Amino acid sequence: MLTVEDFIISTFCCVDDMLTEIYQVFPPRIRGFAPSLSDSELITMEIVAEYLGIDTDKGIWSYFRRHWQPLFPFIPHRTTFVRQAANLWQYKQLLQKKLAEKMGAFLDDIHLVDGIPIPLCCFSRAPQCRSFPDDANYGYCASKKQTYYGFHGHLVVSGNGIITGFALTEANCDEREVVSELVDGIQGLLIGDKGYISRFLSEELEKKNIRLETPLRANMKDSRPKQLVKILLRVRRLIETVIGQLVERFKIEKVWARDMWHLTSRINRKLLAHTLCYWLNRNNPSPLELDHLVSA
Repeated sequence: MLTVEDFIISTFCCVDDMLTEIYQVFPPRIRGFAPSLSDSELITMEIVAEYLGIDTDKGIWSYFRRHWQPLFPFIPHRTTFVRQAANLWQYKQLLQKKLAEKMGAFLDDIHLVDGIPIPLCCFSRAPQCRSFPDDANYGYCASKKQTYYGFHGHLVVSGNGIITGFALTEANCDEREVVSELVDGIQGLLIGDKGYISRFLSEELEKKNIRLETPLRANMKDSRPKQLVKILLRVRRLIETVIGQLVERFKIEKVWARDMWHLTSRINRKLLAHTLCYWLNRNNPSPLELDHLVSA
């Protein structure tokens, strides 16, 4: 178990090493002066704060100014900090993918897919909501049995619970239409829920050497062995664990942004934080047990 200071240092070393490699291919800035706070330091602050349950830009900035100024002596003004963080949205995505690759997540023979409702507001307040008028829409959350206004996240994880793909769409987007965009680089078995039942999708995925398996609806005949179906359902619970962590610890359902630029940056840092915490906890017999990664 790490102390918070050890967690900060370990996170920075990991981020800085990988970011240096990424910058050799994708240089961050062509013009202008380098910021006083390095990109590695800023992303480290975001990841650590996300793990600690601090998920607003102002909250992250305030926490490190108040408690860790000696480790981060060049924290800029809040507006500069927020702008720099948003500008790094793509590098957070690249870092997350690179970490997943290092852990062999894309080479896994089993992957799981599911959706995450990301509401802006409930159905009754939607007519007064002015946020994201061109990007959000009405959708239905089956688990909560309620209609909402907002977005829908589409998540793919490996058989070990490592995130390998994520997409954000309008809440009313058909989950089956997004899957093909999320499975690049993977092969083998893909397990989804009943919402992914589609002969056309299955045929499309077969061309990519991916076999889609889902539970069938009550009015459909299932010729598969019952034991196999039970195993598929048991394995699929893993993605529910990951979604639970993203929702409860990393608050991925909260939309504290007013444009897609900042929202994309927020979501990318949450996915990166989850993956990096898994990386630091990978020698644990249960690396998804993130609660015991850092001591209080």
